[in-house]
Amino acid sequence: MQPSLPPMYNWDDLRIFLSVARHKSLQGAADQMGLDPTTIGRRVARLEQALNCTLIARGRSAQFLTANGKRLFEAASRVETATEGVRTAVGETSSGVVRISTSEGFGTAIIAPAVPQLVAKRPKLQLEIVAMPGFLSPAMREVDIAITLGRPEDARLEIEKLTDYTLGLYATRAYLERTGRLSNAEDLRRHSLIGYIDDLLYANELRYLDDVLPGLKPAISSSSIRAQQEMIARDVGVGILPCFMGETATGLVRVLPKDVAINGTFWLSARRDVLQTARARHVRNWVYETVTARRKVLLPG
Repeated sequence: MQPSLPPMYNWDDLRIFLSVARHKSLQGAADQMGLDPTTIGRRVARLEQALNCTLIARGRSAQFLTANGKRLFEAASRVETATEGVRTAVGETSSGVVRISTSEGFGTAIIAPAVPQLVAKRPKLQLEIVAMPGFLSPAMREVDIAITLGRPEDARLEIEKLTDYTLGLYATRAYLERTGRLSNAEDLRRHSLIGYIDDLLYANELRYLDDVLPGLKPAISSSSIRAQQEMIARDVGVGILPCFMGETATGLVRVLPKDVAINGTFWLSARRDVLQTARARHVRNWVYETVTARRKVLLPG
């Protein structure tokens, strides 16, 4: 049975359901809303009873939401966006939750350090930064805004080029003194190269080793760019990092800057109705301001 809202329903229960659906857990929603998980579960159950359908899959289902839950999530998200539009129209200050999905490196090195500026300007905003390998989908309303390595292809999204950036080769002076300096890219074959695990890459844009040297493979691999940075900083080997990480890390030096300079692009995307809300527009503008302020490390030289 497809859910339809009864004549009288509790909007707070819908808000709780939206939070549970976005976090894919009762605990995540409880943390956001300042309630205990038992209360969250009880409110979702009350909503299911009011709508006479199951919204959250139980047992061993691979999907968190049922088909009815997904339909209600879409409908309730539109109501939430419309409510935000009314608040904006009557001049209320920007408030509410904005969730951003971004790559691990960009999220920790560029976005997170700039959060104090956003908090100072918009103290009523609640920002959630999902910074990990892989991306959540704004088209599916898993997040409000996504910052991705590749340009999304979805008619439901407003897609903008955020910024170009450069990746370079980095090592510590201690490692180079121990193993010998590199004179050209071919020397990488005799060095301990740190990189990604090939079959766990979440974006084709990260397959750049062949562009540096055909057939080049890492000796030590990790799915985490922060783990790679830490190993490079611990003199384990040499590796490719975004310059916004390598240039700001203590103890790292760039190696072969003329031979190894990889260009990349970050894209910002969001659903059009989401960008019509004041909270999303403020966060989007803050992201662009942050990128402008960090241009020198994004594109050194």
